[in-house]
Amino acid sequence: MATVRFVFTIDYVAEILDEDVDLLREIISNDDNLTYGNIISVVTGDDESTSALTDDGVDELRQMLSDARRSAETWQEFLDCFVLDEKIVERVKTYSPR
Repeated sequence: MATVRFVFTIDYVAEILDEDVDLLREIISNDDNLTYGNIISVVTGDDESTSALTDDGVDELRQMLSDARRSAETWQEFLDCFVLDEKIVERVKTYSPR
């Protein structure tokens, strides 16, 4: 495995992938959803942290979302499996990135 030199905050990943940040937070809230080591917790202060992704994590997430959007049916199945918050599901159900 290559040495990780950079990580990307989830807010920035949402920006570069043109995705809903809350959707991405839901997906990575379970670290089993991406390959081990692709989701990093960054400590930002006492009892505070934020999630970040490695380059491989960004690529894996991009591919996961692309595969899920192959059809309306696969997108709905994906949302059912990965997103618990119904408000997020409704917001992103019909959203299609650029």
